[in-house]
Amino acid sequence: MKVAVIGSGAMGSGIAQIAATNGCEVTLYDNNPDSLEVAGQKLVKIMDRLVEKEKITQEEASGILGRIEMTSSLPLIEGASLVIEAIVENLDIKKQVFTKIENLVDSDCILATNTSSLSVASIASACQNRDRFLGLHFFNPAPLMPLVEIIPSITTSDKYVKKVKQLMLDWGKSPAVARDTPGFIVNRLARPFYAEGLRMYEEGIADMATIDWAMKEIGGFRMGPFELMDFIGNDVNYAVTESVFTEFYFDPRYKPSITQKRLVEAGLLGRKSGHGYYNYENTSSNPKPNEDRELGTKIFNRTIVMLINEAADALFLNIASQEDLDTAMTRGVNYPKGLLKWADELGIDTVLKGLEDLFEEFGEDRYRPSPLLKRMNKNGETFYS
Repeated sequence: MKVAVIGSGAMGSGIAQIAATNGCEVTLYDNNPDSLEVAGQKLVKIMDRLVEKEKITQEEASGILGRIEMTSSLPLIEGASLVIEAIVENLDIKKQVFTKIENLVDSDCILATNTSSLSVASIASACQNRDRFLGLHFFNPAPLMPLVEIIPSITTSDKYVKKVKQLMLDWGKSPAVARDTPGFIVNRLARPFYAEGLRMYEEGIADMATIDWAMKEIGGFRMGPFELMDFIGNDVNYAVTESVFTEFYFDPRYKPSITQKRLVEAGLLGRKSGHGYYNYENTSSNPKPNEDRELGTKIFNRTIVMLINEAADALFLNIASQEDLDTAMTRGVNYPKGLLKWADELGIDTVLKGLEDLFEEFGEDRYRPSPLLKRMNKNGETFYS
């Protein structure tokens, strides 16, 4: 099978590595020869490291690299059975690229975009044959992260969704199918993880170090919200939040934080700039957490009920199946448990009461409980029987 990857940045080269590792002939295209050279050098280093760690043999490494052809000539993608675009998150540029691609490949070639935030239907509108177009959202670093969100648009044929899902399984990935809605699964469901942390910080309930400690110690998360925002980049995290907020017609549930906006404006982007919520150049200046378990439990409980509410609402609105919603969060962002499974463990009644208490206290629509949680609590139902 021949796979073409458009864009040789970290995501594009990572996808190319996955495909080549699984025996596909890969054409990695970029209109910038310098970017291709850098990508090639990085792939060689990655292969050398895998050989050094005895994950693969030198022969296997040579085979993987030998199956990746790098080119700045777009017509060389001809003959591909699957094209995956992984370029800048700009709608107009993506549409221009797919207009060119469609004229170079066969009519049954599947066209996929790796977009994390743009409407798949909008990108597909640039094509004449839209039934073979879908979203194929890998997570960074693509070779290591198992989740791949598959996003059919309203014009995508089911047969192509089934083909791509099977291919992802063959590649050793964990595919989750989501409707073409803002944020898909992960970038939608994860918003309260950041938003409630920021809100509690702004309210003065606890400082960032304490909130991070609570989510790790009490909740079992690998990173707290402030650590994770600094790791992702505050500019990137804020942009996703703002995009989801705008795309949902300014639903207060997804309202961005002024605190994060000011950090972005000040250039305090996190690890990549040396300073964000934490100072990475002078770590001694960072606050120490207040390891009060009662406070930590309060912080965790407020966050987890908001996360579960978002997952329940996504299920209520048929964004994805129950299994795919939980798979996405455990396999895409390393949550300790699927949110719907977590709801069952805590008790639907407990989750609902937590949300109702927040709604009563603040009177804000962001804390409105999902109708599904209300219905399930009334009927004594659980997500997993």
